[in-house]
Amino acid sequence: MPRDPRYDILFEPVRIGPVTAPNRFYQTPHATGFGWQRPQSGAALRGVKAEGGWGVVCTEYCSIHPTSDDSPYAFLTLWDDDDIAPLALTADAIHAHGSLAGIELWHGGAHASNRMTRLPGIAPDVQPALYHLPTTARAMDKADLRAFRGWQRDAALRAKRAGFDIVYVYAGHDYLPFQFLSRRTNHRGDAYGGSLENRARLLREMIEDTKDAVGDTCAVAVRLAVDELHGPEGITSEGEGREIIELLAELPDLWDVNVAGALGNDSRSARFSGEGFQEENVALVKSLTTKPVVSVGRFTSPDRMVAQIRRGVQDFIGAARPSIADPFLPQKIREGREDEIRECIGCNICRAANNEAVGLRCTQNPTMGEEWRRGWHPERIAVYPRREKALVIGGGPAGLEAALTLGRRGLEVALAEAADAFGGRLLREATLPGLATWMRIRDWRLHMIGKLANVALYPASRMGAADVAEFGADHVVLATGSVWRRDGVGVYSMRAGAFPAALTPDDVFAGAKVAGPVVIYDDEHYFMAGALAEKLAVAGHEVHYVTTAAVASSWTVLTNEQDFLQARLIEAGVAIHPLKALKSQEVGEVTLGCVYTGRVAPLPCGTLILCTGRLPDNALADALAEQGTQATRIGDCLAPSSIADAVHSAHRFARILGEPDLPPRRERAPERSL
Repeated sequence: MPRDPRYDILFEPVRIGPVTAPNRFYQTPHATGFGWQRPQSGAALRGVKAEGGWGVVCTEYCSIHPTSDDSPYAFLTLWDDDDIAPLALTADAIHAHGSLAGIELWHGGAHASNRMTRLPGIAPDVQPALYHLPTTARAMDKADLRAFRGWQRDAALRAKRAGFDIVYVYAGHDYLPFQFLSRRTNHRGDAYGGSLENRARLLREMIEDTKDAVGDTCAVAVRLAVDELHGPEGITSEGEGREIIELLAELPDLWDVNVAGALGNDSRSARFSGEGFQEENVALVKSLTTKPVVSVGRFTSPDRMVAQIRRGVQDFIGAARPSIADPFLPQKIREGREDEIRECIGCNICRAANNEAVGLRCTQNPTMGEEWRRGWHPERIAVYPRREKALVIGGGPAGLEAALTLGRRGLEVALAEAADAFGGRLLREATLPGLATWMRIRDWRLHMIGKLANVALYPASRMGAADVAEFGADHVVLATGSVWRRDGVGVYSMRAGAFPAALTPDDVFAGAKVAGPVVIYDDEHYFMAGALAEKLAVAGHEVHYVTTAAVASSWTVLTNEQDFLQARLIEAGVAIHPLKALKSQEVGEVTLGCVYTGRVAPLPCGTLILCTGRLPDNALADALAEQGTQATRIGDCLAPSSIADAVHSAHRFARILGEPDLPPRRERAPERSL
């Protein structure tokens, strides 16, 4: 199909200093979990983004010196000339598709752990490390400042030699240049402290030094947090954020602006922010500079993208998470296939991967992070060599992904779902506060399946073992999901208990009557207990949230949601009882025990809801095994986990069907002769 002319503006070239971006799609810097240890994986990932049409593709954060070490998390380095060749792989992969390559030079200051290099941290002032470690960063003196400027310059020169077109000065997310900018962290009494002009001195010098070093051929970008979201005691967009832009407006070749403080403020999940939520803070920048501006907003709609440009909010459409969910988003718009965009759901599983120090993953896009190690491509897949039939049973996330991927491979696929509607767990979980975007997982797959003549959908079709045998498929795939446990077994308590009057989330979704006070017991620690607590509190119930962890929904620390969740529960009036284990349930109360001391205490309870763990629904699998029918389990009926894991499980099965199940490739040190 031809491109809709409404979107032509998105494909205009834009000049950035000495270089020109071929279009307005700008993949802003984001972590991959590969870092300097896995350069081929990183290069392949960025190359796919460029192939998908992103006019600018940037790296993750790249340390300029060993005093900025983020171990054990994966980050890039330009500490010496040996780092040039590995990073050149990424620049070359991006250039192979005509895109500009950007590199985000980084120094964490007091926010760098230095656990690998074991060097003292540096900061504007003597201060505790911002990494929750029992260490202190030392104050930088004049010699340190001169050395720091040299590190930035040297790293920029190495970046140029590696082939990068855009070199960043990184002044956001509580990192060192931002620590100098903010009154919260800069209390110096010299030329680099006090007035805003003094606090901005280092940033000005970094921009000037970088332009002097590489500005003849490389664009110099500044990534700046214009609001650190700490109110008047910090930088605000209408206060010192505006003034910083006014002071330095024409110095860089591009402004990459966001809101920050902590990383979680910038990358809020859809549960706690809408698309484009940063606009009210960043829109002012374009009015203060003639240089191009980019910002992010989890944009997936081309109409909203066009509106951003036409309203003068920014010159580029910045994206991290949407480019992860669909690396080919720009090409799909270019080719008139915007209906095929795999929209980001804002679940922040990608952020969790980085915070776990593992390779990037995505709920919507199971190929993300697998480009090099498994050779997976988001838009291309090998055709199955034989004309065979597959029966997929269960129309939740895993079943839908399996049916779609098998269909793309050319098999004749039937997808049977017992319920009247497809979606499985999504039909329930997407009704929880802030999780409506999760339905995009189902909707995109149903839409794409609708384009395949070789995939047939059968809702309201419960399959028994005899039905499966009668169908006569060459491949039987079970995606029957899981059910919540009723015995209280979870992360802390491994021994089953008796709670005959308790409900599970399945019961609540099915419409079971809930009477207060409600006690929600969380020994699973992801989103479910916290989301149910919020939903029931908003509905007017007295809610007590009991957890064996120290905070509510503790695993959401990794998705950068925990702070927002805890605040929302408190605001909703939920009483949080941390570090408590459920011991027993009696009429009108439960007994809780301290996880450390074992000391017990009663808590009034009208309804107990157990969010502890899930069991695979294997009734059909067992029946098929009894009659000798071979079947493959995928997703939650194999191992209950996140939706991202369920989708990946399904995709992996369908992608390697008929091929050897080989371990993923690993990047190893070059062999040496002994």
